[in-house]
Amino acid sequence: MGNAESNAYQNHLSRFLPEEQSDIDGLFDTLSGSSGSAGAKNAKAAKKTVTLAALQAHTREPLPEAMTARLYNGMKSIDLPGKSAGLSEQIAKEQFVIFMSNLLKGNADEKISIIMRMIAKTGGPLKGKQIQEFTEDLITSVVHVLSYRKELKGWSLENTRDSASGVKALASELLSELKLPDGTKPVGSQLLETSFDQSVIEDWVYRVPQISVFLSVVIRQGLHVLHSLPDQTNDILNLVPHCKGIKGRGVVSLFDIPAIIYINSHLPAEMQHKWQLLFSSRLHGESFSQLCAHIVNKGPCIVIIRDLDGFLFGGFASHSWEVKPQFQGDNRCFLFSVFPTLAVYTYTGYNDHYMYLNHGQQTMPNGLGMGGQHGYFGLWIDSDYGKGHSKAKPRCTTYNSPQLSAKEDFTLDAMEVWAVGDAPESAGKKGKKSILDVDPQAQALLEMAGKSRQSEGLREPLEEDEGDDDEN
Repeated sequence: MGNAESNAYQNHLSRFLPEEQSDIDGLFDTLSGSSGSAGAKNAKAAKKTVTLAALQAHTREPLPEAMTARLYNGMKSIDLPGKSAGLSEQIAKEQFVIFMSNLLKGNADEKISIIMRMIAKTGGPLKGKQIQEFTEDLITSVVHVLSYRKELKGWSLENTRDSASGVKALASELLSELKLPDGTKPVGSQLLETSFDQSVIEDWVYRVPQISVFLSVVIRQGLHVLHSLPDQTNDILNLVPHCKGIKGRGVVSLFDIPAIIYINSHLPAEMQHKWQLLFSSRLHGESFSQLCAHIVNKGPCIVIIRDLDGFLFGGFASHSWEVKPQFQGDNRCFLFSVFPTLAVYTYTGYNDHYMYLNHGQQTMPNGLGMGGQHGYFGLWIDSDYGKGHSKAKPRCTTYNSPQLSAKEDFTLDAMEVWAVGDAPESAGKKGKKSILDVDPQAQALLEMAGKSRQSEGLREPLEEDEGDDDEN
């Protein structure tokens, strides 16, 4: 190994803490040890290599095969001075370490040549369709490996909506950020046929943090390396929030895993660690008064709705909902769509009509609304439960969102509300008592009638924090 090469290699190695270096060494030894010939095993450590077959054997269960091949192509793409082309089918230790260093610790400039080769073996320029296939593979791999490693924190592929359409929707949303040098963003079939050179893709990787975060998760969890060491950043730790309140209740959420990851990344950082189910129309019934009872004074919330046409959409309320005839909330609120497209719509500064909840008033509209104005909300659920509207010609003034529902006036099919972050102190133990706790006489009468405490079955589970949903 020449001095220049040795120095470059040492620089990459020095990015890792000693315990990280030994973790990487251990993985390389495992992979190269299973890579075949006795000759390789007897050679000096520096001469050990990793084959595609060894990598596939190591990742057969945790990662889809297509992603393993992409990781291998990324490792193989790293040029080493003086390395003869004949050896290029095997990965040298230096290539392995530089791959880890650039993808886990590097900036967009350092990552880009590897990512280009992961997208297509030949490198760039690349067609939009190739970038789309890579992005879908990447998201599929994140969902797969987190499920395999039991890192979905209480969510599962069984208690959430099917991820397949969510993968396509998230990939499409991330690809919509691809920008040509003249600033235009190609869309639809035009995007798939457009050629993008390395500088455009580097700019995209720089502006779309999910690509780097997802690659880091795939490497750490897929290869099972550096996954438990303390350098993990919050965007990895809070990639998926802890799920509370759904376990054992037979509920399948309206959200899919890719949508949870994407919506969660737009929440204020201090609210990204936990979601707790407050209301589900399937659990609590189709009633506006039930909805209000479950969501008022419970802290910031996410509302998600499915209309009868199957469109999924909702909003993030940055403050506790309060029943009052005034607008509430602040500019952290946003609207979003989950299906048929995944997108987040943030405030425009045009007005402060962030969120509104009113019930039982004669002079003001009764219902739950976000954005726009009375009678013309970006999202509205009427107090006559089951009816709603999403009006935006062409866009909602508060959030710049388009019409979110299939039809402007829609019929509600299902609805969920999730509290995000830690519950406010005031949420305390309010609403936990049954009428039977308050009125012992009512309890006694029921018991005399042989109906002892039927309402026990209707109680909400006590704070789900005590019972953790986190085993998948």
